[in-house]
Amino acid sequence: MKTYSAILLTGLLVSGTLTACGGVGGEEATPLANEPFYLSIGASLAGELPPKNNAVEQVIEAYTNTSLQIQWIPLSAYDEKVKLMIASGELPKLIKLAYSPTYIATLKAGQFWELGPFLKDYPHLSAVDKRYYENISVGGKIYGIPVFRNLGRAVIQYRKDWLERLGLKVPVTLDDWYGVVRALTLEDPDGNGKNDTYGMVLEKRYNQDVSSILTRISVSQGGPNKWKAENGRFTPEFMTEPFLETMKMFRRLYQENLINSDFAVVDTIETSRIYDSGRAGIQISGGNVQTWQDKLVKIVPNATVDVAPLAGPNGIRLPGEPGNAGFLAIPKDTVKTEAEVRKILHFLDKLMEPSMQTVILKGVENRHWTDKGEYTEVLDRTLDLREVKPYRDMLPSLGEEEAAIKPSVQPELFRKNQRIGKEYTSYIVPNPALILDSETFTERGKELDILITDAETKFIMGKIDEAGWRAELEKWKQAGGERMIREYEEAYQKQWK
Repeated sequence: MKTYSAILLTGLLVSGTLTACGGVGGEEATPLANEPFYLSIGASLAGELPPKNNAVEQVIEAYTNTSLQIQWIPLSAYDEKVKLMIASGELPKLIKLAYSPTYIATLKAGQFWELGPFLKDYPHLSAVDKRYYENISVGGKIYGIPVFRNLGRAVIQYRKDWLERLGLKVPVTLDDWYGVVRALTLEDPDGNGKNDTYGMVLEKRYNQDVSSILTRISVSQGGPNKWKAENGRFTPEFMTEPFLETMKMFRRLYQENLINSDFAVVDTIETSRIYDSGRAGIQISGGNVQTWQDKLVKIVPNATVDVAPLAGPNGIRLPGEPGNAGFLAIPKDTVKTEAEVRKILHFLDKLMEPSMQTVILKGVENRHWTDKGEYTEVLDRTLDLREVKPYRDMLPSLGEEEAAIKPSVQPELFRKNQRIGKEYTSYIVPNPALILDSETFTERGKELDILITDAETKFIMGKIDEAGWRAELEKWKQAGGERMIREYEEAYQKQWK
């Protein structure tokens, strides 16, 4: 058990954070007589490592009567690390998994607890919109608690000052994208007389998962979201014309040195540094643009960024997402009994109470935020990024409105980003294969993904031409892709029957 700061916890109790978080909610934390429950958690980390024994973690531990041991793993190395832990049977008690073939295979193999039958006993977990759970179900079974996210988050974030200086508009067509990236790379948008900017930078996961830049732009141009379902027939996105045209645009950018040449190997941390240091101008992101603005002005005080919906020639179009950033699962190798499973679910259910949702989303009152009557106000955005955001990214939270907690005073840029996410949900293009079952996807999906993503990279880098690309598509079909298509079609028909 960790040693809590008596002064900090006394202050929190006085301020009300451990009862109703500044008057929000109504539940009170009832101290339990038993010793705190030791809970180890594996979590991905996209930014700074939070300080040990920080205020947010202390409050969560005190409220839930737990002693937390969080293993923070850099996002760029997360999947490889988790696979090693699964193989060795050395997982923590609670681990974040992605909805991917490798993890689905382990779920089907019975390596994690099925949680669906328990959910009814936990009022906050069971009250969540069932679509969140459906989108992580495997064969109709639920093995985790989602790390909730909006169903459609992709927006264009851009350096407003750069576009205005060069007389540019937010890109709509593929020609627009090429033109904007070219200008922001070659036409000295920062006015320093040096050739030291990028229009856009990519990282090695540029074409993977829901955040794939290829998928996001292709969808905006009229393409499908991962899979196209038409008259019962399924076609993967990379076999459609909008996707090929999107790749051609990036191929041209690469050939003309308009994007970073190391995109196939560089990680997210490095590309984030490039944007945050004022050296790149446009990106498509699921995060909030205010974070970029806050980091950027520390380096470039007069910089301004803005946000716009993702649109193409036929209007706004954005890929639907699963509604989660992975899910928290309980491994059987580490957690042996149903009683311990229930303790972990009790912990997660407590986190869904307004008091804990306030802490997860905002941090600790009078350290990270202050009460302003109808609203709360962030006291220090840098401290929020360092001490609150890691938990906000890792633990289940529904957002201020759904969690029924007091709203924050936020800059207009932040609210604009939020409004776009809420107002354009009717323009979401769903992935028709998201919850369909495919044995081939489960067994060989990762291998097939690697085959096609490698081919995409080769095409963009000019190592293969269109004929070579078509040859790679045939390899994908022969390696199991054709069988996966048939399985999705069969599952689709069964679903509708």
